[in-house]
Amino acid sequence: MKRKILAAMLAAVMVLSAAGCSGGENDADKAAMSDHPEDQMSAEDEDTAEETEIQVFIAASLNTVMTELADMYSEEHPEVKITYNADSSGTLLTQIKEGYECDIFFSAAQKQMDDLEADGLMVEGTRANVVNNQVVVITRKDSGTAVTGLENIGDAESIALAGGSVPVGRYTRQALISLGILPERDDPASVTTEEVSEALGGVEISEQDNVSKVLTAVVEGACEVGTTYYSDTYGYEDDLDILQTVSYDLTGDVIYPIARVVNEEADDAQNAAAAEFLEFILSDEAKTVFDSYYFDTDV
Repeated sequence: MKRKILAAMLAAVMVLSAAGCSGGENDADKAAMSDHPEDQMSAEDEDTAEETEIQVFIAASLNTVMTELADMYSEEHPEVKITYNADSSGTLLTQIKEGYECDIFFSAAQKQMDDLEADGLMVEGTRANVVNNQVVVITRKDSGTAVTGLENIGDAESIALAGGSVPVGRYTRQALISLGILPERDDPASVTTEEVSEALGGVEISEQDNVSKVLTAVVEGACEVGTTYYSDTYGYEDDLDILQTVSYDLTGDVIYPIARVVNEEADDAQNAAAAEFLEFILSDEAKTVFDSYYFDTDV
């Protein structure tokens, strides 16, 4: 009988000791966690953050800078996959109207954004002007061209020129109208490449689908000169000469607007990610990156 009582007492002591040790460890853990609550919250956020993907349609001239900005954003938001579709703003607008899934549209001109808004495809209150750019006349460093700018661009043997629906092509046509080389037109985009060639004395013009293809045609020597954006010359300083930086008096402002697009297929996580990424693009941190790529953020 005594042995049974002694065994019971020993068992009770062991249970109490175990409970005491357990309680001490929990208190220590809680104390350690309370010392760094932000780490705990961060870990919890990472565990609970829902993975999602957003579709961002960007003007071709934005491809390089936006790639860096996406990398920066992903460091803080690894759960968000950003997929870019880079082309001329006119082509991108057409795709959106045709039903391509898109969360954000970043255009190289106001016209395409105006059309998007008029068609009710823009999320109200999200439109903002981000950067300004400038049209430049470029040539290869070894081209030996006699061209000095738009005033005598017809002296070239060949010109790379974007189509009228491409913003840089429209701005170039507007500049030629301002100089009196092309006749007045309500919409400069309606001036055909053939009409530009005729006005320039029959010079050979290679029409391109977007500004990046204009750049490639000149860099590779397929065309003697071309018109592109100042920002597109980033990284090609050793290959290209800028013959002329075309003034805003001739082209008008080259403003790049951005806005969210109505996406009926998007869920809450996707919409939230699109809103946050748009906010990041408008941040001071992003402005510093745009400036480094020759964009003007004073808009």
